[in-house]
Amino acid sequence: MRFLSAATALAAAIVAPLAATPAAAQLIPVPGRAAAPATTDKQNLWLLDLSDGGRVTIWLRPDVAPKMVERIKTLTRRKFYDGLLFHRVIDGFMAQGGDPKGDGTGGSDLGNVPAEFNYLPHVRGAVSAAREGAPEGATPEQKTKAENSADSQFFIVFQPRLSLDKKYTVFGRVIEGMQYVDAIERGEPPAAPTKIVHAYIAADGPPPYAAAPAPAPVMVDPISLPPGPGRKLPPRAPSPRK
Repeated sequence: MRFLSAATALAAAIVAPLAATPAAAQLIPVPGRAAAPATTDKQNLWLLDLSDGGRVTIWLRPDVAPKMVERIKTLTRRKFYDGLLFHRVIDGFMAQGGDPKGDGTGGSDLGNVPAEFNYLPHVRGAVSAAREGAPEGATPEQKTKAENSADSQFFIVFQPRLSLDKKYTVFGRVIEGMQYVDAIERGEPPAAPTKIVHAYIAADGPPPYAAAPAPAPVMVDPISLPPGPGRKLPPRAPSPRK
């Protein structure tokens, strides 16, 4: 499951670096739009503990993408995202993850989520649903099928890419820990991919961030190695005798 080519021209708009939304900020309702949840509403804060050293807090937006937000919450509570890697990371564009196969072709067992294109822009820190791309010269039916193919995969935008607006479903935005998103290993796929150690919904009372445990050291039997210069092998234990 992949979205449009990274060759899409970078939007010309200049957007200031993302800052955490103040806890006391008042969200002003807009006539005709569903009310957005508060940035302090723990039911709508998605926490990603990354292997590159920290926790990312994503403000979910069920007011504009209720089906995608519900999918994220369901899979998170099933621990679906724990251990998954960011398999496609393009510098200056985005980091894509959420695929259990790790190659962009996988998803969950819950089926596709229909498109919920909305007014939220693909600015720095935006979190959007990855989906299939329609082939060149696609029919209207093929385009509709691709648009409705979101599932578990998502991408986080490094720099504005407004050409994706209303073509992909934005369902959240990073409000804390963007520095850890910036540190995600680049590559298609990366040589040493960054992983989601754990994912949580804040209302579920997650523990504090804990770094991924270091891999166990590889033990080598010195008997199986040839002696190096100036080094002798230890003597073998005597064989038991009858």
